Amino acid sequence: MSLPLIDDLKHTPSQRWFKGALAVLPLSIAVIPWGILAGSLALDAGLNPLESQAMSAIVFAGAAQLVAVGMIKAGVGLGSILITTLLITSRHFLYSMAMRPNISPLPLKWRLTLGFLLTDELFAILAAGKQSKNKPQSFDRWYALGVGLSFYLVWNMATLVGIIAGSQIPNLDSWGLDFAIAATFIAIVTPQINRPSILICVLVSLVASVVCELFQVPSGLLIAAIMGMTVGTLYAKATGEKP
Repeated sequence: MSLPLIDDLKHTPSQRWFKGALAVLPLSIAVIPWGILAGSLALDAGLNPLESQAMSAIVFAGAAQLVAVGMIKAGVGLGSILITTLLITSRHFLYSMAMRPNISPLPLKWRLTLGFLLTDELFAILAAGKQSKNKPQSFDRWYALGVGLSFYLVWNMATLVGIIAGSQIPNLDSWGLDFAIAATFIAIVTPQINRPSILICVLVSLVASVVCELFQVPSGLLIAAIMGMTVGTLYAKATGEKP
């Protein structure tokens, strides 16, 4: 079920934008160390400052950026990098399908803008509003823009800090900034665990990813994700769980 396409007419667009920016603020703060790491590692991989910043400005995909930078540093070919990043970001296809009923009625400029800004964080914020039982939510384009654009700005500012710090501070990647990656996804996933099937999906994915890591199984994260979704879906169908 999609959210009704009704803008909040009680507030101005700027107020709705600011409301979205506030909603994503905790995740924006949590992702700052991740952005700093992305900027510094891009420099370490041999990219110049402009290329490093452009990676965040154009690609705007944290996990894919870190993996791509690591592959660039290792001298991996362009084809392998593109295929790997495509697999990592393939979840965005699922996000876009879930949001299609809300986005498709909008003008082209809105569809392109929100499509570019679509991240795990934006989807999580909008999904949390959709699942609220206490107050019915509607899809507000300005609210969604506030979430997505403010997060984009924070990510790029954090990348800039990482580029500057990376050129001044040696071994910045040894500071444990990569923990922000796990912390961000924990903050995204935890509020979504509101049904048994989702809990089972998370647990199966967690155990499978650890097992794949221990046995060094290639593409272990993708395998774990598919296993978790499959088991969770089968459980929901077997028990007649309502969405």
